Parts: sequence; C-alpha cells; structure tokens
Amino acid sequence: MMMTILWIVWACLNVFTFLLYGLDKLKAKRNKWRIPEKTLLLFTWLMGGVGAFAGMQVFRHKTKHIAFQLSAPVGAVLSLAVMFALTYMMAA
Repeated sequence: MMMTILWIVWACLNVFTFLLYGLDKLKAKRNKWRIPEKTLLLFTWLMGGVGAFAGMQVFRHKTKHIAFQLSAPVGAVLSLAVMFALTYMMAA
C-alpha cells in the first residue's frame, strides 16, 4: 500500500513538472512573465526528471540550455532508479 502511494506521488510530481514546462513555453510564446529557471530545475531534481524530460521533448522547451540538456535525462534516470530501488527494498 505504501509503495502504491509513493508511486502515485511520484507520478503526480512528474505530471506537475511536465505542466510547468508547458506553461513556461506558453508564457514565452506570449511574452508574459516566466517561470524562473531555478524553479524548473528544482522540480526536475525533486523526482520530476521524467516530467521535465517529457516536457522538453513535447513542448520543445529549454532544449538549447546545457543545464536542462543534462539535468532532465539525469534527473529522469535517477528518479526512476530511486523509485525502483525503493520498490525492491519494500518488497523484500
């Protein structure tokens, strides 16, 4: 039960991160106030790497920034590794 809750929280965090990237892209197109890069990177590293990576690909956003090019895939792999490790440890 606890592991299910953790996976749901992880999924929600990634959906939220994905939506942040989409919202920032929309704001960039409309020349509006933007979401700070620090915020996008923070959510990328707070287990939202999969959502960040997906957001970069779907919205074609932040793809030229080296910090994002490195952070999103590394954050995605690390967050998945942590979740699978927790799943394995809790199942044992």
